[in-house]
Amino acid sequence: MGVERIVPDLTSRSTAEAVAFYGRVLGLEPVMDHGWIVTLADPDRPGAQLSLLTHEATAAVVPDVSIEVDDVDAAHAAAVQAGAEIVHPLTDEPWGVRRFFVRDPDGHVVNVLGHA
Repeated sequence: MGVERIVPDLTSRSTAEAVAFYGRVLGLEPVMDHGWIVTLADPDRPGAQLSLLTHEATAAVVPDVSIEVDDVDAAHAAAVQAGAEIVHPLTDEPWGVRRFFVRDPDGHVVNVLGHA
């Protein structure tokens, strides 16, 4: 299993205001917008991303970071085997990702995902 990308997740009171701020200050542009989550990227380096969330669509908690892996099932099995707390079960989401949330030893919630 390998890591494909890591994206910080920030809770936002207003994604519109946050998008405008990060656009003006850092030149980031929206590359995904589901209303409740907007992912911004640097147009010259699309791998440099930041996600802004007002809430979570299917989970009870907003994650602190999203980590895309090439084998989400293997990552889930490793988390379970390690005895990690699974915060959101392994789920096929309607927007095309398979994911689960796990809590790290410091209490951070990590969204581990793969694209379907």
